[in-house]
Amino acid sequence: MADRQGSAVVRVGGVRRGTRAAPGAGVSDADDALTRLAAAAWAVDGDAARAIRFALDNAPMLPQPGAGRTHELFDALATVAAADLTAARVLEAHTDALAILHQAGDEVATAAGVAENASWGVFAAEGPGQRVSATAGSGGWRLDGGKPWCSLAGSLSRALVTAHTTPEGAQPARRRLFAVDLTAPGVTVVHGAWVATGLSQVPSGPVDFVAAPAVPVGDDDWYLTRPGFAWGGIQVAACWWGGAVGVARQLRRAAEGREPDQLLRAHLGAVDLALVAAGSALADAAAAIDRGEAVGADGTLLAARVRGLVARSVDEVLGRVGHALGPAPLALDARHARRAADLTLYVRQHHAERDDAALGARLLGEEIPSW
Repeated sequence: MADRQGSAVVRVGGVRRGTRAAPGAGVSDADDALTRLAAAAWAVDGDAARAIRFALDNAPMLPQPGAGRTHELFDALATVAAADLTAARVLEAHTDALAILHQAGDEVATAAGVAENASWGVFAAEGPGQRVSATAGSGGWRLDGGKPWCSLAGSLSRALVTAHTTPEGAQPARRRLFAVDLTAPGVTVVHGAWVATGLSQVPSGPVDFVAAPAVPVGDDDWYLTRPGFAWGGIQVAACWWGGAVGVARQLRRAAEGREPDQLLRAHLGAVDLALVAAGSALADAAAAIDRGEAVGADGTLLAARVRGLVARSVDEVLGRVGHALGPAPLALDARHARRAADLTLYVRQHHAERDDAALGARLLGEEIPSW
């Protein structure tokens, strides 16, 4: 079953475009490309070094978000995630960094080193008691402080890092994005903090910066206010959704190999409803992005809704597959066990009820034409 699962194409809208031709007509070029992408992701097999090479090899072939082919980008990310979540986690961050640099313009991208075939991450999270400050001097910008949740900082070449350009406590607080060479003096990866069983090969621990040289990318607050910020959040959800498809395939294979089991079929039907609904939301979001409708407050609202819908679907898929199949695949199938653990951790980038509360607060006082 590994070859079948590793080469299967995933479409966020549930439509295999170009494959509804007459019998014997064969698959489309797009499906053939996705099949090869899935097979390459399957070969990563949870290994971070292979995932980085996979991202470097395949990211240049993916379309930019908002350029008319966003559905193809989401299809690719979901297809990769269904095959291997380590590959998807690395590819998504690298792709997002390249998209950000593309939005910033060729001159900025060149100054940041994007033309040097570097592997990229995006380190934008902040945590209590941790703060990175940016200071401009005669020798350029320097970063000082600690940044949490820096995925693969010890293995990547470069990262886009958010830092404060105003003193602590100053209002309004300003943040700016910077490109940083992770091998430069002044950048120290803190090892030993990552104990996760999910995405175990993608450590996302802290990094300390001491007068680390940095190249500004955009002006103050540009990173958070550009249209692509919301789009990046949605493309992460495409990876979550693809990972859930990978988990759900285990349930379908089990149902195909057993005598009729109504409880198993009920779980399979419910999983299908969850995946189709969330996939449709992703497909609609891709179309809205390409129509220029997912910008400003509309883009933020769309991202919150789609991420919430996908996260709920992922939780339901994980729960139902676990209930339907019991402990056996988690204990005896290495691929499934790792995928379930990887997805459980990955989807917690959505903060569950806290993000639901943030969405509710956004709705208050606004006119919501959808309901």
